[in-house]
Amino acid sequence: MKVTQEILPDSQVGLEIEIGPDVTQKTYDQTVRKFMRTARIPGFRKGKVPPQVVIQRFGRTQLKAAALEELVQNTIDQAIEREKIDAIGNYQLKSSFEKLVESYEPGQILTFSATVDVPPRVTLTAYKELTVQAEEVKSDPAKVENVLADYQQNLATLVPVEDRAAQSGDIAVVDFVGKLTKDEGEPEEFPGGSAEDFQIEIEPGRFIEGFVEGLVGMEPDTVKELSLSFPESYPQEDLAGKPVVFTITLKELKEKELPDLDDDFAQEVSEFETLEELRASLEKRYTEEAENQTKVNRDTALLDALVENLEAELPVTLVQREVDHLVTQTAMQLGNQGLDIKKFLTKEIVENMRERAKPDAIARLQRTLALGEVAKQESIELEAEAIESRKAEILADIEDVQDIDMDRLNEIVREDLLKDKILDWLAGQNTVEYVPEGTLSVDESDEADATDASDAAVEPAADDAQSDLSQATVDAVAETVESEAIASPDSAASESDEAEAD
Repeated sequence: MKVTQEILPDSQVGLEIEIGPDVTQKTYDQTVRKFMRTARIPGFRKGKVPPQVVIQRFGRTQLKAAALEELVQNTIDQAIEREKIDAIGNYQLKSSFEKLVESYEPGQILTFSATVDVPPRVTLTAYKELTVQAEEVKSDPAKVENVLADYQQNLATLVPVEDRAAQSGDIAVVDFVGKLTKDEGEPEEFPGGSAEDFQIEIEPGRFIEGFVEGLVGMEPDTVKELSLSFPESYPQEDLAGKPVVFTITLKELKEKELPDLDDDFAQEVSEFETLEELRASLEKRYTEEAENQTKVNRDTALLDALVENLEAELPVTLVQREVDHLVTQTAMQLGNQGLDIKKFLTKEIVENMRERAKPDAIARLQRTLALGEVAKQESIELEAEAIESRKAEILADIEDVQDIDMDRLNEIVREDLLKDKILDWLAGQNTVEYVPEGTLSVDESDEADATDASDAAVEPAADDAQSDLSQATVDAVAETVESEAIASPDSAASESDEAEAD
């Protein structure tokens, strides 16, 4: 066997393989004997079919195709091993298989071409003495007061109101009937547009625009008509943009009575004995979150700078693997959120997920390659003690460690620690200029992301697996599923009155 290599773009190696006549004949003969052993032909016992009968029954072309498949696979495997090619994924046959079958003659030389993906050839043009900018996040004292205010709202007592009109912040109990208006004929009620004894907080954004606002100023036991319109973007197409008249009866009015901010309050909403201790805990929490987010911003800036100086062609195989990884994580998260992924993740949706995940997959691979090259150039390694210490910390918080894949845990811990060590090293070798939060977020999408991050700070931190997910992909699937659910008569019938009128 003669092998000629060629370096190709996208981290591929081209192989031109010439197979000697003895091998082409031997493989064909072995294929015929295999058919002789397994063929079931009337008039012959299994394993006793003569070769000429096998050839006549299956045809020489089919036998050559079967022999060629084995010949190509075996010789490529041998070529990769002999040439010491670090191949990833399967090979891609460049020669037309049909034409190879036509030209293949047992006992004669056979030449064909194939490509294999190999690890990217990585070059970092610079990774030291760089200057990057990162936003410095500072803890906002108002967050503590906002959280305490939310706790107060959750513990609020509803007190009946009888001596005044409805105002913002009240809780109203109403009956309402919604009717779609038409150019001709009487208005008609629509499914889900009516309710009795419906309780709603008088705050903007609860229903379509104008509904909640129209309750302000109403007295108990009074009736009011509101002429409104569903927004053009309303998810139910048969209602989107349509004019509607709601007849509303205000039956009861209540206001919230908030508990006092004192030690008793602190004991009810937390494990702390005093309000002072609760405040201190919240302040510490938000200070640590701000410091952690500042570090995340620093690391992101350093990684972006590395990628800008990265030269690496990503093989298709690696990109596909990373896409598969992200899609699998997304499906797992959707499943954890209660979605029946077997029902909703159709072939079209999965393909949409894969397409959306591709940019994230490429970006993740680029960052990983850049960090790996820094570690390689600077001989940055981990101590075994550090890995074991981090694993012990993680396992201490897990009740049933028997279900843990220790090999996978070891891999994750090692990757995280090594990433942190490389980034800390880079921070010491480069200049990080810290700028005020919001300085680098100049467009609306960035501002929206910053708002989401701020809101998320009140919630428990997501686990590492979920934090790796592409949120855009998750949101896209959720939107698709939501639109399908709204379009389904069965699901629409099961929705609450609030969901229908909202």
